[in-house]
Amino acid sequence: MKKNDDLNLEYLCRNALSIAVIAGKKILDIYESKYTIEHKQDNTPLTTADLAADKIIRNGLKELTPEIPVLTEESDAIPFDTRKKWHRYWLVDPLDGTREFIKRNGEFTVNISLIENHKSIIGVINVPVIQTDYFAWRDGGAFKRSSDTPTQQINSRKADLNNLVIAGSRSHVSDKLQSFLDKFENIELLNVGSSLKSCMVAEGSVDLYPRLGLTSEWDTAAAHCIVEEAGGHITQTDNRELLYNTKDCLLNPEFFVFGDDSIPWHDYL
Repeated sequence: MKKNDDLNLEYLCRNALSIAVIAGKKILDIYESKYTIEHKQDNTPLTTADLAADKIIRNGLKELTPEIPVLTEESDAIPFDTRKKWHRYWLVDPLDGTREFIKRNGEFTVNISLIENHKSIIGVINVPVIQTDYFAWRDGGAFKRSSDTPTQQINSRKADLNNLVIAGSRSHVSDKLQSFLDKFENIELLNVGSSLKSCMVAEGSVDLYPRLGLTSEWDTAAAHCIVEEAGGHITQTDNRELLYNTKDCLLNPEFFVFGDDSIPWHDYL
């Protein structure tokens, strides 16, 4: 395969974003009509919208880059013996926040990322209900655009420990997270669904998103590039790097998303 220097990352990013927007529009069509709900083996919900978006994204990415494998949440299980040979691949969550989709609160996204050598080098996130996009490519910066505002570059912010804004998962609240939050004096907690929490860190409206529970690699990969290009960080809770496609299991370790690396967030666990 070609080296990273031979890729036009901006071109791939903008085309992947166009694919995500098309998938997002299809999701909205289904969101506003009747749809079916099934459950996968791990008891997580699966809707008609997940499958429709998955098909659109797979077909779009295969047309854009036929030589690059595509791994999505809805993929049939791909053995690690096969995946570990991948130098570069697309990693996709066609509908991140299916529970929020079912609850009809609008807090769901379409996530597409390009992984190279275990790291996210392109990230695009479409938020269908509010027609907003976040996108980034390595060394290109991070951006946000909405239907009513022009594209603007986004940046994470320095944190004030006396006035923290922390994002938490709307559908995954735990005693462990509450114990962590109790370590801080004065916080504003925002409960938000899907990858929107990481996007809020990237755009500087939230200081920290602690994820002290299970997620999968497709949940974080797109936001990972966006957060880093905005000046922020996603690390394991022990401050080690969060990497992709390094093991048989596609579950992430627990992690922190934050803008200010001068604060030792892991010391508060």
